[in-house]
Amino acid sequence: MQARRFAVIVEWDPADEVWVTHVPALGHLSTYGETRDEALEQTRDAVLGYLEAAAKERLPIPADDVPAEVVEIEVAAS
Repeated sequence: MQARRFAVIVEWDPADEVWVTHVPALGHLSTYGETRDEALEQTRDAVLGYLEAAAKERLPIPADDVPAEVVEIEVAAS
C-alpha cells in the first residue's frame, strides 16, 4: 500500500469545545475530536474511508501533493 500525504487544517472550536479538522484536497472532508490527537486519528480514518470508497466506485482520487496554506488577514470592524 502506498502512503499518501494530505494537508490538514486543525482548529479549536470554542463553542463546541472540540478540535475540528478539514482536508481541503478532499472537498474539505471534516472530522472532530475532544483532543487534537483524537481529531487527527478520526481524520486518518475518514481519509482512508474516502480513498477506499473512491477506489471502489472508480472515482478519481485528488492529488495529495497540492500545497495548502493558512494565512491570517486583518479586517477593520466597527
